[in-house]
Amino acid sequence: MKLITYTFGGSTHVGAHATGSAVVSLTKASGGDSRFTSMLDLIQAGGSVLEDAQTILDALPAEAIHQLSEITLRPPIPNPPRFRDCSLFLEHLQPAFRGIARAMADTSDDPESEYERLVATGNYDTPPVFSEEVIYYTGDHTAISGPGELIVAPPETRQLDYELEWAAIVGRTARNVGPQDAEAAIFGYTILNDWSCRDVQSVVMASRLGPARGKDFDGSNTLGPCIVTADEIASPYSLDMTARVNGEEWSRGSTSAMHHTFADAITYLSSGRTVYAGEVIGSGTVLSGSPFEIGKRLKDGDQVELEVAGLGVLRNRIQLSN
Repeated sequence: MKLITYTFGGSTHVGAHATGSAVVSLTKASGGDSRFTSMLDLIQAGGSVLEDAQTILDALPAEAIHQLSEITLRPPIPNPPRFRDCSLFLEHLQPAFRGIARAMADTSDDPESEYERLVATGNYDTPPVFSEEVIYYTGDHTAISGPGELIVAPPETRQLDYELEWAAIVGRTARNVGPQDAEAAIFGYTILNDWSCRDVQSVVMASRLGPARGKDFDGSNTLGPCIVTADEIASPYSLDMTARVNGEEWSRGSTSAMHHTFADAITYLSSGRTVYAGEVIGSGTVLSGSPFEIGKRLKDGDQVELEVAGLGVLRNRIQLSN
């Protein structure tokens, strides 16, 4: 099932894709069932909620059908209880770390010598801990944006990057989830664009406290266009991933390159701690999955499209300050 959150006629609906370009409002068709008030309510309800949603979808109730052309898509889960972005892909890290060193060196009088000096310190190599443990940072779960939204870069940045990622949505609140149960704890998957202010990030990363302000602004975490329930994705670790800018392909990768799985992440994150139904776990960036990594730059007005096979296409236009 492909689940969405959308607005129509001034009201917010939780819906599901039907045939063709039609969607069914589970909110309207359920006759006030509180489980379908929001996506978070639906996920937290658990139990038979997906079976009941499928029954509504199969019935195609005429009074609850809308066309994609007449609705406005919102983030599929606009209010996750928590958002954490993990480094589940490792290949991206080395060029990313070296890119940060290059950006820092470019501000010196002798950029090439300074770059060589920074690299020689070893501080811009990928530490072994990334392969040994699930490394993550806690993102701003209030800074969620959705498909079609304009992404406005903060005024201090001159280098806004997309990051080609995907994410798993936790399906139940739990603690100490074992490896044998972790896959079943995934509700579904969506596309994630982890927007990054690279020039700002290059400065604050010197603190060794994480990306901080470089990834922290209104709308900086874009999710969408839908949540595809886990039962719909037979082979989650064999999906093609693509990024296009103004229709031109810039990035390509595959979920098969992940070193850690989402199940690994859930087991790790829930060890002695609680994970919550509806929280978002990001994958980190696939190799070549950001302009910073491939020597390109976004410009004001660019349209960025991220596509993950089976999950759809997530489109946003960007606005950079003059």
